[in-house]
Amino acid sequence: MADFRLDAEIRTEFGKGSARRTRRAGRVPAVLYGHGQDVVHLSVPAREFAAALRNGGTNVLLTIVLDGKEQLALTKAVQRDPLTRIHEHVDLLLVRRGEKTTVEVPIVIVGEPGPDAIPNHQLNTVSLEADATKLPESIEVDVTGRTAGQNITAGDLVLPKGSTLITDSEALVIGFLGAPTAEALEAELAEAEAEAGIEREESDADGDVVPEPQDQGSGESMDAAENSADNG
Repeated sequence: MADFRLDAEIRTEFGKGSARRTRRAGRVPAVLYGHGQDVVHLSVPAREFAAALRNGGTNVLLTIVLDGKEQLALTKAVQRDPLTRIHEHVDLLLVRRGEKTTVEVPIVIVGEPGPDAIPNHQLNTVSLEADATKLPESIEVDVTGRTAGQNITAGDLVLPKGSTLITDSEALVIGFLGAPTAEALEAELAEAEAEAGIEREESDADGDVVPEPQDQGSGESMDAAENSADNG
């Protein structure tokens, strides 16, 4: 797992105004904590931080360089503007090489299930404990050829070497449902129409729609009606 170097600067001003000035200067406000040391308020370069997340994933290992001293850290919380997607603040957790830490690892689905199986995703991440310097970016789950009922639980996942699963091993990651038959779809449609008060037109034995009977009035033919009008 590659780590990325970020040159940090101490922050001495706080509040929304100070944070906005920091972001305008091309930096992200941050806090660094862990291992019993006091929380350090600092900033990191926005472009380099974004590149680290883009290339290393959410559990990217960062080398924070502050006053000439290097410290390893993981991102524990990242705040982003929902519209501009600009990083507004980041919490950084100090770690040491060889130290175990718990992180959420994304699930990546590969392959295609069987034609009659519909995947039902239940978990997007699982919790793992691993070496802080060897955290996996993601865990691949191959669903190729899976059929209805061939579900995948957290315990079925192939974990990176040295990792321990924290998520309940029985937790459902992906379930596979059977694709509905044409008869089942037709029955659902008929039920929905009935609930909505929609009446279907009746069909004869050959499947042709039977026309509604026309109003015949008194039963007299059109010719008889016309003759009666002429005589009158």
